[in-house]
Amino acid sequence: MPKAYVFTRYGGPETEAFAEVDRPVPGPGQILVSVRAAGVNPVDWKLRTGYRRPGESGERLFPAVLGSEVSGVVEEAGEGVEGFAVGDEVFGNTAAGGYAEYALLLAAVTAQKPAGLSFTDAATLPVAAATLPVAAATAYDGIRQLGLPAGATVLVTGAGGGVGAAAVQIARAYGVTVVGVASETKKDFVESLGAVHVSSGPGWADRVRAAAPEGVDGVYDLVGGDVLSEAARLITDRTKLITAGAPSEDVERLGGARVARARDTAVLEAVARLVVNGDLNPHVTETFPLDRADEALRTVEDGHARGKVVIEVAR
Repeated sequence: MPKAYVFTRYGGPETEAFAEVDRPVPGPGQILVSVRAAGVNPVDWKLRTGYRRPGESGERLFPAVLGSEVSGVVEEAGEGVEGFAVGDEVFGNTAAGGYAEYALLLAAVTAQKPAGLSFTDAATLPVAAATLPVAAATAYDGIRQLGLPAGATVLVTGAGGGVGAAAVQIARAYGVTVVGVASETKKDFVESLGAVHVSSGPGWADRVRAAAPEGVDGVYDLVGGDVLSEAARLITDRTKLITAGAPSEDVERLGGARVARARDTAVLEAVARLVVNGDLNPHVTETFPLDRADEALRTVEDGHARGKVVIEVAR
């Protein structure tokens, strides 16, 4: 039977386990793929703790496979699926977990993998599930939503994380100057992406004012809380304040908005082109085999990841 890394109930890491599971069967609008790589994201452990997406109903069936984004090879297509054939190399969002040898993808948020894009990099790109940020597509949607012209300045909080690093690069590809807030330990990394680094922690907003004396034209927040509130005071046009790090009610109270997720194949294709053209480096910094999926998730959950972590499924 196929192998997978699952959680057996809501809770901490103690609920995780390796398991043999039935090979999934694609339903309408779904694609079955043999997984080549799976991205590891904070959303994975948050769902394990019992986080429920807005609008989600019903109880999760256990054991539940972890993971929300994969790349792989099409094995079978469900009813109503068009544009995908057995043997196609694809990447996209999972319907029911991705730390596994086989996974179901949602055809509506799956794209063909370009020949110049590795399976490992492709697994870091898919769009978010519901409102939770995942990878480069969230960054792409946010930068496009801000709509800043070339020469403008955007502030990215949480610039050292996976979404933040992608947002910095995409903004730079559009000719936008970026001020990135991240820990001092990520200074070299953030600067290597083309951003002006500002250390996080007490007084960070004053440091932003010093780094951008003419002000910032937009804010892409990936932290939330007090950081979002302070960031809002750095701009005059609150329509240029967006977040993927706070609930809608928090940012709307400040005059801003959540990132509006497109969640479609076109976004995936656009992000893949950025990678192939050299405008976006997914910055995969660590890879783990499937039998070390627990270590991969701990790296992300403990906050020790710099860049993206990927599980590579051996073939």
